[in-house]
Amino acid sequence: MPQVHPPYPPEFRQQILALVQAGRSIASLSKEFGLSEQSIRNWRKQADLDSGTRTDGLTSAERDELRRLRQENRRLQQERDILAKAAAWFARETGSIPSSSS
Repeated sequence: MPQVHPPYPPEFRQQILALVQAGRSIASLSKEFGLSEQSIRNWRKQADLDSGTRTDGLTSAERDELRRLRQENRRLQQERDILAKAAAWFARETGSIPSSSS
C-alpha cells in the first residue's frame, strides 16, 4: 500500500519547480529530496496550467471553484431532501394526503 504524505508547502513546491526550470532532472531531484518523480511531474503540469502554457486541464482557481460548487450542490440537495420530507410529513399530519400505509 502506498505511503500517504501530508501536502508539501507551496514554497517547497516552487523551489523544486525552480530547480526543474534551471535544468535539474526530475530523477535527481526525486532522489535528493525523497519525492516521487510523479509528484514533481504533477506539480510542473499544474504550474504550466496555472500559467497558461498548457490548456489540457483545470487551473488551480478552476479546481477550487469546482470543489466549492460541488460542496454547495451537495448541501442544496440535502436541504431539498429535508424540505421534501418535511412537506410530506406536514401533508400527512394535516390530512391533505393519505398515509402510505392505507
